[in-house]
Amino acid sequence: MRLDPRQVEIVDDRVAEVLRTKTPAERLRIGFNIWISARRLLLAHIGHIHPEWSQKEVNDEVVGRLLHGSL
Repeated sequence: MRLDPRQVEIVDDRVAEVLRTKTPAERLRIGFNIWISARRLLLAHIGHIHPEWSQKEVNDEVVGRLLHGSL
């Protein structure tokens, strides 16, 4: 299967099947928890590769990456 370069993500068929059984609130909670995990991982990663940065600089970098550089 060739991937469409314009498509950001592809949900596995089994994941889609499970998500269909969830309520909208459950799907929102899952998405929010994924976002929180991504933010925590980025905070740890950026802090690790830039130990000389202040916490504000690390936070600003993470915010910029999560917002796709739109700041």
